[in-house]
Parts: sequence; C-alpha cells; structure tokens
Amino acid sequence: MILANIDDYRTLARKRLPHFLFEYIDGGAFSEATLHNNQSDLQQIALRQRVLRDVSSISTKTTLFGQTFSLPLGLSPVGIAGLNARRGEVQAAQAAEEAGIPFCLSTVSACSIDEVSAGVNNPFWFQLYMIRDRGFLREMLARAKAAGTNTLLFTVDMPVPATRYRDMRSGLSGGSLLQRKLTRVGQVLTKPHWAWDVGLLGRPHSLGNITPILGDKAGIDEFWSWLGANFDPTVTWADIDRIRAEWDGHFIIKGILDADDAKQAAAIGCDGLIVSNHGGRQLDGALSSIKALPRIADAVGDDLSLILDSGVRSGLDIVRAMALGAKMVMIGRPWVYALAARQKRGVKEVIDIFAKEMRVAMALSGCTRVEDISASMLENYRA
Repeated sequence: MILANIDDYRTLARKRLPHFLFEYIDGGAFSEATLHNNQSDLQQIALRQRVLRDVSSISTKTTLFGQTFSLPLGLSPVGIAGLNARRGEVQAAQAAEEAGIPFCLSTVSACSIDEVSAGVNNPFWFQLYMIRDRGFLREMLARAKAAGTNTLLFTVDMPVPATRYRDMRSGLSGGSLLQRKLTRVGQVLTKPHWAWDVGLLGRPHSLGNITPILGDKAGIDEFWSWLGANFDPTVTWADIDRIRAEWDGHFIIKGILDADDAKQAAAIGCDGLIVSNHGGRQLDGALSSIKALPRIADAVGDDLSLILDSGVRSGLDIVRAMALGAKMVMIGRPWVYALAARQKRGVKEVIDIFAKEMRVAMALSGCTRVEDISASMLENYRA
C-alpha cells in the first residue's frame, strides 16, 4: 500500500489494530458532529493563490515559549497511545525529537514519564488533568519536573467523561466485564501483527503513570474505572490558579473554546492556550476549534500564544490556523494512526507530509516565512 496522506495511514491503522483500539482513537462523543465539523470547517477556509513572487526559499521554522522548532506543529497528548505500537509513546517522542518538533505525553499514557524520558535526549511537554487525588496530581508535577519538563499542558475540558458510543459497541466500555474481555480477546486474535508486536514483544503491559496506584497487573478495565472515578467536576479557576502558582515553567491551558474563558486564563498568568474541543470527544455540538479560534485571538491574541488542536489533517490546515491567529497547531489522531501503521517510521513520515504540504501552501500563497502568515492570505479577508 502506497501511503500518500493521513487518510492512508488511517486506513492501514484500521487494518492492523484490534477493533476496540482503532475505535477508541478514531471515534468521538455522541453523534460525532463536532468531530466531523473540526475537519470540514477547516477545509472550507480558502487560501488566496498568489503568483509571480520569489518563493525559492521557504522557512517553516518557528519560535514558541523560547524554543525554536522546525515546524509549527506538535504531537498532542493521547491517552494509552503506547498500546498502538510496541512502547509507542517512546517511539513517537523519538520521532518528534528527530523532526525538531514538540511531543506532549499524556497523564494516562501507556509508557511512564520515566520511560519516555530515558528514551529521548531532550525534555518533552507533559499533559495533566485535574484529578480528585491531589496527592497524585502533585506527584505527577514533581515527576515531570524531575524529567526536565518545562512546559505543562493542563487539560480543562474533561470534568466528566463524555459518552462515546463507538467505545461501548467495540467492547472497550460497553457490556459486562466478561463480555468486554471476550470481545477484546477475539479481536486481538484476528490481528496477529499487533498481537506479536504489542501483545507479546511490548511487555510489560502496564498503565504508565498510574501503575503506582493500580499496580502492574491492572488492565484496561481497571484503568477506565479509575479514570472515571477520578475526574473532578468540582474544579474551578481557583484550582487552576493554585496549580499555576506551583508550576514554575511554561503553563498552557488545553480545552478553551470561549473568549471569556480565554480572558480568564490570561488573568491567572498562563503562557498559552490550546483552542480545542478534545478532538470532538467531549461536548458534541460544540464549535469546531477553527471557528472558535478567531474570536479567542481577538480577545487575547496579544497576551497569550495560541495553539490550535482538533481536526488538523494537512499542512494546508496549519497555514489556515496560523492565518487566523494560531502560533502552532497540534495533531493527535494523525500521529497515532501513523504509529499504528508503521511505528516510529510512520510518525516521522506523517510529520514530513505535514511539512511538505505546508511549504507548498506557503509557496502558492506567496509566503516564505512563518511569521508572515496572516489573515491576508485568506479569501474574503477584510483589513
């Protein structure tokens, strides 16, 4: 199979993964309207084609939070992504490091902070939820600092878990415990490549950062039970303010869609925001991230660095998002599809696809530097 774009990696990931894992990556909340709108709304933004400009030298380098990256693209935190290939988060972090872009590890990764840190040369970003167990939360902060992490992403759009029908149907969360286990075992037996690479050679199978709490024998069912019981619906801005005071590095809030919430984040001293609807996995019917971005950029764009997440599937999407006020975009599903399809090599290939597509979009829009990307590159722009 010739892999040309992100859809091709998605197709190959679907062939290689047990059904419950693919559906977990690919699905969204309820009817998945927001999931689909994230992509379709981006694709409806038209770029202005400009010609007869010297575009022989194009640079995609960018600087964010005091660090220079080869591309305004980062790998988003994705829960249990490490189950999609052998020690998967380590492979993805290595691919990002070699490509010169940021990688963010999830609180609920399959590989622990310590394991990922041992596999790379430079610090990575870390994502944290507000967990009921504040002792665990502070332990995670300490472990991230010990690993050299200087950039914390704090996810705020998950006070309660959403309903994801695909997960219920696939055997990940629906039915009785016995039904789920039998369903998943049956699916694994139909995917010998995954069973060998992850099931056998990917041992030990643990739950990364929460293994100290659940033990190294805990599985996916124990993981979901713990996660559901530990999301904190009581969290407020005062809690975020206290965490911000404890963290002396860069502090980014992930999951903002409203301009008033963005202003509140600026007021407590955040360094950046990720404009995101959790990839359409939480509030179905919410605005797509790209539609929420302009009003947030108008509200706080001069005070905070904005990053767009959710729905980005091409280098053209990077240009579209930056034209509307983002300093960087982050991708989740694309890198996990690539990891499942071709392991570390696949992640590097997908990053390269984004880079090539971005350079083409810039060239045919008459732009040669990331810092020159602006709304004037879009059709229907009004100064």
